[in-house]
Amino acid sequence: MSWTDERVGLLKKLWGEGQSASKIAKELGGVTRNAVIGKVHRLGLSNRTTSASKNDTVPKGGKKTEKSGTKKTKTVVKGPEAISETIPSRRQIIPAGQPLPPQPSANEISPEALARVSAIEKKAKKLSLLELTERTCKWPVGDPATPDFWFCGLPTQSGKPYCEAHVGVAFQPMNTRRDRRR
Repeated sequence: MSWTDERVGLLKKLWGEGQSASKIAKELGGVTRNAVIGKVHRLGLSNRTTSASKNDTVPKGGKKTEKSGTKKTKTVVKGPEAISETIPSRRQIIPAGQPLPPQPSANEISPEALARVSAIEKKAKKLSLLELTERTCKWPVGDPATPDFWFCGLPTQSGKPYCEAHVGVAFQPMNTRRDRRR
């Protein structure tokens, strides 16, 4: 099977209508669901919303309004991206091949732990990879691609790969992590 212009046009039409990859594969015939998904990604069609309704309209100004009951919601459309301004449940659609935006970390480090770590790193032995042993802290500091990269090197806690200060950062109790997420 080859992707002719006619078949690609039908794929684009069905994908734009919100059809599933399986349904499109059946409609086209001779292709699998995975082949449809692959072609969609290669064509850059992967950024469609799954919650589109028939009431969605995009006026000439590039702003889209939806009517659901009496509530109006505005979505700003800029190029291939649609950024929802008032619907927290709608996810931002990232075009294929684009990096993901930074996500908030659930494992944020407490200020006390950071202070302990910065104080400990002033006393660190600053070892290279070849100088590490089973009794030295293996906490990396800096960018490994630069010559300024080093490992802590202080004595480790029993059964752990890090010194006391770095263990406090690396191994946090489950209830502490759960509390920070809220």
